[in-house]
Amino acid sequence: MIARRRPHLLWLLGPFVLYLGVLPFANRVRPVVLGLPFLFFWLLCATLLTPVCVWLTHRGDRRRGDRTPGDRTRGDRKERRV
Repeated sequence: MIARRRPHLLWLLGPFVLYLGVLPFANRVRPVVLGLPFLFFWLLCATLLTPVCVWLTHRGDRRRGDRTPGDRTRGDRKERRV
C-alpha cells in the first residue's frame, strides 16, 4: 500500500537486503577481493551503498513535495513573519 503512494521508500529496502537478506549467501572466506575476504568486501560495499539509498529516498520525498513537520522553506518563514 505504501509502495503505491510513495514508491521511493522502496530504496530503504536496499540496505536491509544487502546486510541481512544476502548475508548468509555472502558468508565466504574465498574468493579474496582487493585483499579482503569476500564477506568483508560485501559488508564494505553495503556500508558504502547505504547512504546512497537513503539519499535517493530523501530526493524522492523532496521531489514529490512530501515534508516532515520540522522541514521549513523560505516561503514558510516569510509567511510566519507577516
